[in-house]
Amino acid sequence: MLFMTTPLDILSDQFGHNAFRPGQAEIVDYILEGRNVLAVMPTGAGKSICYQVPSQLLDKPTVVISPLVALMDNQAAGLRANGVPVASIHSGQSREENVAQWKAIASGQTKLLYLSPERLMQPRMLAAMRALDPALFVVDEAHCVSKWGPAFRPEYGDLGRLKEMFPNARVAAFTATADEATRKDIASQLFKGQGEVIVHGFDRPNLSLTVAPLSNRTNQLLDWMEAQRGQCGIVYCLSRKNTEKYAEVLRDKGYNALPYHAGLSAEVRFENQERFLAEPAVIIVATIAFGMGIDKSNVRFVYHLNLPSSLEAYYQEIGRAGRDGAPSETGMIYALDDIRMRRQFISDDGSDSDHQMREHRRLDALLGYCEAAKCRRQILMAYFGESSEPCGNCDVCQNPPVLIDATDAAKALFGAIEQTGQRFGSGHVIAVARGDETDRIKQFNHQDLPAFGQAKQPKPWFQGLLRQAVALRYLNVNMEAYGRLELLPKAYDILNAGESFMCKDPTVKRAGSKKVIRAADRYKPDLNSDDTELLSRLKALRMDFARQLGKPAFVVFSDATLIDMVSRKPENRADMLDVSGVGPSKFDRFGEAFLAEIKG
Repeated sequence: MLFMTTPLDILSDQFGHNAFRPGQAEIVDYILEGRNVLAVMPTGAGKSICYQVPSQLLDKPTVVISPLVALMDNQAAGLRANGVPVASIHSGQSREENVAQWKAIASGQTKLLYLSPERLMQPRMLAAMRALDPALFVVDEAHCVSKWGPAFRPEYGDLGRLKEMFPNARVAAFTATADEATRKDIASQLFKGQGEVIVHGFDRPNLSLTVAPLSNRTNQLLDWMEAQRGQCGIVYCLSRKNTEKYAEVLRDKGYNALPYHAGLSAEVRFENQERFLAEPAVIIVATIAFGMGIDKSNVRFVYHLNLPSSLEAYYQEIGRAGRDGAPSETGMIYALDDIRMRRQFISDDGSDSDHQMREHRRLDALLGYCEAAKCRRQILMAYFGESSEPCGNCDVCQNPPVLIDATDAAKALFGAIEQTGQRFGSGHVIAVARGDETDRIKQFNHQDLPAFGQAKQPKPWFQGLLRQAVALRYLNVNMEAYGRLELLPKAYDILNAGESFMCKDPTVKRAGSKKVIRAADRYKPDLNSDDTELLSRLKALRMDFARQLGKPAFVVFSDATLIDMVSRKPENRADMLDVSGVGPSKFDRFGEAFLAEIKG
């Protein structure tokens, strides 16, 4: 029987926090009042507290619908470490264990049950759920519900039936990634729009943002990684083959890098994921399928070796970094081939024309972000309907690009596209504009065109110009016609209406360019040498406990909690319970050992 009567009591006594973070209390109150809620909150803002706290006050059970076994297990482990009983049922457990977990929720031993959408929506489970009569259904990673979103999962689409089947239950949905159209669709699907939609900011000011055009993928990755040695991070690749390749490249250079993709056996995926969660300085090289809902607070960097599918997907993926609020790095490289592949994926996904059009427009927005000539954070926030001052923490702010008038070169390029009938790809039209006498040009007599040889810039320079022209919607890459380049209305304005073409200088930057100062390099915790040494000892002790439990280190204590311990230097139980993130249950399990380490 719970003796606590208010959300703040539970927050303090079970989770070890003296106050809610911004936005959390409002959502908790809505749930306790019986309202349906869709909450969009940045990664690391504490979404799970918003339903874990009210679950302990509601009379009937709370069912949390989660997409990944690892996420369920890690959240369950964290709750148990805080003294909160919890049940989870999934394919990673034996039938006997799943039966025992169901008995725990059915008998009232626990009020929280974690399930995947696939298992929940089975007829037998739904029938059993009617007898359970839940007070609350929680849909985690709710963007998966919407076909408007970047990561639709058909199994999630079936969750729209819950409100009809359980009319007395409230539904609370949570995501870090949803533009306005996606938010409306999620609310409509899950509770017919009859509920609260709460957006508590998309900005993650602790993340530095860097994007660069592709020059040499391996060299650029290794250059980036040199500043990340000893850190934990994720490198995203577009293909399974490249996850294996670049994990090996990093291992050869001394990094603890592991691949993760759907082609690996379930056992290898599980082992690599557990190592990533539990060990320090592990780098996962993964396809975009990795990361959704992974609850690891101290990921220090995310690097994209290829273009993501949209700004929503990009935001979701970089959101894996810096969940503890400490400065973290994000980087991306991309090439024209990435754009071609992304267009092809959209064309081949079997969706209706309206959906494909939306996805092409999402990709357009991402390309505009990549080719930004102003603060990247301003562009990112504007996409999600928010405003921002220049951040000073992106590559554009720190190293503003030089804009040049490239009208003559653009006219040569656009003229080559027009005069060749808009039937060729980038290599051929650049060769025409430059006046290269290739066999293919001779085959089509394109050396006789007026555009032939009208510009003499190097081929890499033209590739940069072309990439910007595509990103800025002067040109279209038609994947249904094998990637041929087509002129859009803005290109005709350049050719026929005397408009100017201003762009970033496509010249490849050489050694000696202003170096971007990484956020992690600028971040210096306010600790003296003795405190730094104490923090290292506390992290080592935490890792010992984590290994004994077979769980990630943050299940014991987060980095922020350890830093607060170092700052406060508690001397007894009462002092330790004042440390953020230390509740009675965690003190009973770990507190004396940490007090002893602090006393030395």
